[in-house]
Amino acid sequence: MPVLPAPAAATHQVPGTRFTSLATPSRGTVETAVWRVEIEPGTSPSPHSLTREEVIVVLEGTASVEIGGVAATATAGDAIAVPPETAFVLSNAGRSTLCLLCCLPVGGQARMGEGEPFTPPWAL
Repeated sequence: MPVLPAPAAATHQVPGTRFTSLATPSRGTVETAVWRVEIEPGTSPSPHSLTREEVIVVLEGTASVEIGGVAATATAGDAIAVPPETAFVLSNAGRSTLCLLCCLPVGGQARMGEGEPFTPPWAL
């Protein structure tokens, strides 16, 4: 199917954060997983790393990001490139909801600290 209709609501939620799977293997893609993330102000970030490069596009709001010890701020229209196997943390630096579009190659996994890699459910 060439068009994957957007889900009516978030497909996954954790406190302060909503994930909406848009294009993932369970929805029909083969090589790329894409999801929308909405982070409420004041939500605690989750430092992690990835086994593959992730590209994050800021759709709305302001993101504070630290990648490999380098801090930066990203606003609407900016893209954030997270290299594989590099510690990073991303948080909402504004007073409104931060909206992001995230793209990760299928098979890419996340790792929390020194834990085992896992595939986030919104990327399946």
